[in-house]
Amino acid sequence: MRRSIWMGAVATVGLVGALAGAFSSGTLVAQDAPESILPPGFDDPTPPPTPAPAPAPTSAPPPTPGSPGPSVSPGVTLPGTAPDPAGLPPVPQVSSDDLARLPTVEELEAMTVDELDDLLGLKPRFDIPPAARRSLMQVGVLDSSEGGFPVGSLANQPASLVRAALAGTKGPVVSRWGHILLRRALASRMTAPRGMNPVEFAALRTGVLNDIGEYAVARSIAQDVDTGNWNDLLTKEALTAYIASADFVGACPAVRLQGSSRDGAQWVMMQAICNAYAGEGALAGSQLNRALSDEIAPAIDILLAQRYAGAAGRGRRAVEIEWEGVEELNPWRFALANAVGEPIPENLIEGATGYYERSAALGAMVPLERRAMYADRAAREGILSSRAMVDLYSQIYADNSVMGEVSSRAGRLRNAYVAPDPAARVAAMRAIWGTLDGERDQPDYAGSVITAYAAARITPSQGLSRYADGLVASMLAAGLDRDAASWADIVEDGSLAWALIATGSENGGNVSSESVDAFVGNDESEEYRKSAFLVAGLAGLGRLGQGDAANLAADLDFDLGRQSRWTRAISRAADVGNPALVSILVGLGMQGQSWSQMTPLHLYHIASSLRRVGLGAEARMIVAEAIARG
Repeated sequence: MRRSIWMGAVATVGLVGALAGAFSSGTLVAQDAPESILPPGFDDPTPPPTPAPAPAPTSAPPPTPGSPGPSVSPGVTLPGTAPDPAGLPPVPQVSSDDLARLPTVEELEAMTVDELDDLLGLKPRFDIPPAARRSLMQVGVLDSSEGGFPVGSLANQPASLVRAALAGTKGPVVSRWGHILLRRALASRMTAPRGMNPVEFAALRTGVLNDIGEYAVARSIAQDVDTGNWNDLLTKEALTAYIASADFVGACPAVRLQGSSRDGAQWVMMQAICNAYAGEGALAGSQLNRALSDEIAPAIDILLAQRYAGAAGRGRRAVEIEWEGVEELNPWRFALANAVGEPIPENLIEGATGYYERSAALGAMVPLERRAMYADRAAREGILSSRAMVDLYSQIYADNSVMGEVSSRAGRLRNAYVAPDPAARVAAMRAIWGTLDGERDQPDYAGSVITAYAAARITPSQGLSRYADGLVASMLAAGLDRDAASWADIVEDGSLAWALIATGSENGGNVSSESVDAFVGNDESEEYRKSAFLVAGLAGLGRLGQGDAANLAADLDFDLGRQSRWTRAISRAADVGNPALVSILVGLGMQGQSWSQMTPLHLYHIASSLRRVGLGAEARMIVAEAIARG
């Protein structure tokens, strides 16, 4: 009975829902009397002949005195005879150490079902039958027919290099387009490098996806590996992804399969939650009550777990959440509070940046007003697309209960798309960018992402040319390079819009050093960062002669010829024509919190390497973004 309940819980989670459904969804309907479809006589077989009576047994004659008795194997005792002690097997000896390791009656009574399974060796290694288990030859969720990289992209690459690149990527990527490219490489369905365990390969990819805020994709990569094959690292990274996406029940197949083989307060609470959703509400309640009395974690963490577990089955009971004395958030509290609809105090939300914004940006349970606040970071970093942002603000516009600045922004976005006058549409976009009243020196990049398709609807004209910088930057934020290129005859040489089109357009030709000099003369960025990115980007894209590039780089105080271990690695990956490895190395080289941490030398090698492996469009978008945001 317990096993059936457990399998039902796994089906609820969804990892093996199809399998469980196949066994549980069918219903047997009784018939009154089945009607035979066989010809007459076929279902009435001829009765077998009556067997002849067996002869009566005769008793064997008694043995003659002196004759040998019946043959008996050693250790076998004939009926009616006493056993021979010498023929009995030896009695196993139990040492005092073995007795000391046996649990007491009290300990046995306190054990959970999972702990008893572990003790008795009843815990299965896999939670699905052999025929349904998946191969580890290819792991990933993005097929090459869907835009992913080829399956064998990394199969022949050195495992040490791939491992170092993935393990070395510890944080977000400064470039939105670099983030998108890295996510594509990590999500691709690929074979592990030769000499690397496929589970380790999946775990490393899941870890990088967590580090850049792609928790939903990280969860998908982990789910593509049967939970029975998970190692410690994949378990750790998968739990991080499940918690960040507030999908606690999704982790239950791994939690229940591994049982008490792991420890820690969070694991104990996860076990209780999974027991509750497996129909073992009483057990879950006792586990969390004991955790609260033993103070294995702060009370707020256990109370939130009790609220979440109490929503399962008939285990509902009132749990009062008390935030008094809580001075900081952690991922567990944030995810559980959002999952159960518990308001988080404002003093804790004010400092919730980075991880929390990325975590809640895709959370359907998060209130729209607060989700819009979190979504800006996700848009800048590449987690959310322009279309996703428009969808979010469309919901806000249609919801009359949402008030304040978020509602006003939704109204401005609507005007940016549907206002009858182009000037009014541009004014609405500038208000979203923050440049209408001089609030910002350059547009807010999240605003540029959300207005990209509205900017593409503006017909190029001399009357609107003074707004071309922001319009072109907005279009390229969503990759609308052809729409941006339509402004080429309108913009002025040396302007920001000119530089963006020169680097971002598909058919851009060679650029003269005079035009670059004009841009440098108009550049007001700190330490001429935009100019340095322009020179490095043009050189990497092959649109600026080597001599001109070297001279301009020297004027801007950087050297395109300098080498490092990373530059040699990404150049070598480009030499052998491996776009997947180049993309992973791009992510390694673009780590940081802002473009001030990016160097022109890195940008040059990124653009050059991507162009050489056939990823010219990605190279152009990264360079244009660097100039726009530098």
